[in-house]
Amino acid sequence: MPEAELDTVRARTEREERDRLSPLAALSAETSGRLRPEAPSPLRTEFARDRDRILHCKAFRRLKDKTQVFFSPEGDHYRTRLTHTLEVAQIARTISRALRLNEDLTEAVALGHDLGHAPFGHAGEQALDRLCPDGFVHSRQSLRVVDVLEREGAGLNLTGEVRDGIAHHSKHIESVSQSLVKAADTLEGSVVQLCDAIAYLNADIDDAVRAGLVTLDDLPSSVIRRLGRTHSERIGAMVSGVVSHSWGVAEGKPGATVSMAPELLEITDDVRRFMFERVYRHPDVEREAAHTRSVVAYLYEYFDSRPDELRSRLEADESASEWTLCDFVSGMTDGYASALYARLHTPQNEPRRMDARPYTSQGEQ
Repeated sequence: MPEAELDTVRARTEREERDRLSPLAALSAETSGRLRPEAPSPLRTEFARDRDRILHCKAFRRLKDKTQVFFSPEGDHYRTRLTHTLEVAQIARTISRALRLNEDLTEAVALGHDLGHAPFGHAGEQALDRLCPDGFVHSRQSLRVVDVLEREGAGLNLTGEVRDGIAHHSKHIESVSQSLVKAADTLEGSVVQLCDAIAYLNADIDDAVRAGLVTLDDLPSSVIRRLGRTHSERIGAMVSGVVSHSWGVAEGKPGATVSMAPELLEITDDVRRFMFERVYRHPDVEREAAHTRSVVAYLYEYFDSRPDELRSRLEADESASEWTLCDFVSGMTDGYASALYARLHTPQNEPRRMDARPYTSQGEQ
């Protein structure tokens, strides 16, 4: 096919978006643009290019060895940060398709939302939040990964809509409906924010049952009655509830938003409270979290007290030219951090102790 004809592939897709999507959807042809201008692809829309760039980047591959809640579990079926990300993307695409939103944008935000997560889940994030000079929030770090750290310091140069969705996916500790900083500017970003909670809450129930921390009968009766007992039933009920309550988006009604009905939101927050009380703060989980926080803190303090050694490690990897100590530690996988800790944790390598803020819960669990 001649190159001139290839250009019609992207143009056709852009026309199809205009014809098919809700008037409230983000259109690829009307993106706010990239940090640095680029020639358009002959085949892919701008949001599709962003999705593909995220899928092929190094930080995405590292998610396979970053845990969700359970650290080094015995069993092959526990979630990792990678499987969580894929589950978020699947649920988010289902909702976006139903509401006539832009699936490519939704998927790009979903695939990129956790790229900056620290090793050992939120325990590692808490440790780094104490130690990094400006604190540490994984959504902010995810944006730094795509803007600065990938591609040997050039970044992925994503569109403004994808960057915004990644930066604002985190939820407040009190409710899945409250943004940590502010809501995303696009409805597609709002879809990912809700689906992040839908995915991890239901997946964490499965993993907690598998680990023997709770049983399905321990769930609040209101949750079982409204959402069902199985993983599929619960997700199906939540997704259907979001679509039904947000139907104005599909119809293009001005001011329509993506949200949960009050009753469904109350039930979802009941699940959230149950998970905090019975799983996330379970003594066994807290014990493991305390250990992994100490691993992350040790590695940070070790290299902070040995800047030459840190510099030599970063310079050995040309792709790390823009990295700082916070980037270095947060970019580690669980396995790499554990192995490095075991290798360095000897009496002669004990780092100096540092002043640090107390642990805080900044983002969502």
